[in-house]
Amino acid sequence: MKIRPRTTATLVLMAFYALTIIPGTIRAQGTDANRTGAPVVLNRDQASGILPPSVFFRGQSASIQGRNSAGLRMPDGKLVLLAIVDTSGYSSALQQTYQAYLLTEVPLDIAGRKLQPGAYGFGFVSGNMTVMDIGSNEILRVATTRDESLARPTPLQILPDGSTGQFRLYIGRSYVSFSPAPR
Repeated sequence: MKIRPRTTATLVLMAFYALTIIPGTIRAQGTDANRTGAPVVLNRDQASGILPPSVFFRGQSASIQGRNSAGLRMPDGKLVLLAIVDTSGYSSALQQTYQAYLLTEVPLDIAGRKLQPGAYGFGFVSGNMTVMDIGSNEILRVATTRDESLARPTPLQILPDGSTGQFRLYIGRSYVSFSPAPR
């Protein structure tokens, strides 16, 4: 088989791209966290690009709303991802408490309560955040705070809490403070 010079040049360029550009792009995805040594907030485009299109909870799969997602990237590259889900296939009783999905690769301190790495459903209901395991068993409940000064409430967002390493998880104007917890 004879390879033409133009084909050889194309193959060399493709190999160069694969060996230099792609690894640099992959490394760059976590560079902000690595430079500062602190977690970096992921916006909805970054979070939805990582999240699966649907998640499992209480015997069913539900689509995530990528436009209503957020996350954190830890300095070591581990992730905390959250997204509001379409709960239309669930019973009305479950829809009242299950509003969003939380995937965490690190332990979290949520308003003074520790949550281990895992996959969870959660919701903000009646002044509380309720976190449930994927079988819908409640495992954590903490009080939420209402923030009337929030300029642009969105369905779900994460904002720095002013304290080093602290963040606020908002659903609308209600929030809970959280941070990565020591292991």
